[in-house]
Amino acid sequence: MFPWLERLVKTASGWWGLVLIWIYSFLIAFALPGVSEVVLLAELNLGLSAATTTALIVFVSAFGKSAGSVFAFHIGQEAKESGPVIRFLRNSRFDVIEWSEKKTVTIAQKWGYAGLAAALCVPGFPDTLSIYAFSVLEEDYVKFALATFVGSAGRLILWLAGGHAITSAFGL
Repeated sequence: MFPWLERLVKTASGWWGLVLIWIYSFLIAFALPGVSEVVLLAELNLGLSAATTTALIVFVSAFGKSAGSVFAFHIGQEAKESGPVIRFLRNSRFDVIEWSEKKTVTIAQKWGYAGLAAALCVPGFPDTLSIYAFSVLEEDYVKFALATFVGSAGRLILWLAGGHAITSAFGL
């Protein structure tokens, strides 16, 4: 949906590229449709080993996404207090609130914040809806931030592991 922004992230270089990765990850958590794995394509050229650069990308992206998630969490807390917002969403053509509450309540009741972290680990899946749905149901900012950090980092690590497995399988 925002190919220019994804292209900017992919071509990010130098230490300022990490800032761009943080901003992109922050925005992807609450405002942008899309997936966060794009950050793994950045060619930063930081003068560090490839493993260290990748670890920095994962950390900065997870931190940015966690910060964006906390912002979304705050919006969810405010929306929870706003009767007109909830009424509008409940009366919309697609009852997003009912669907997301049903799925999220199941995950939250069964696994709590660990369930949120696990849901965010699914590579390739836009997770903004999960973040907002969970934010309406829960109230602990610190646990929410930790769960989104772990889930975001886990997602990128799983993506890297899957990509490595695929390239190894095909001898690339």
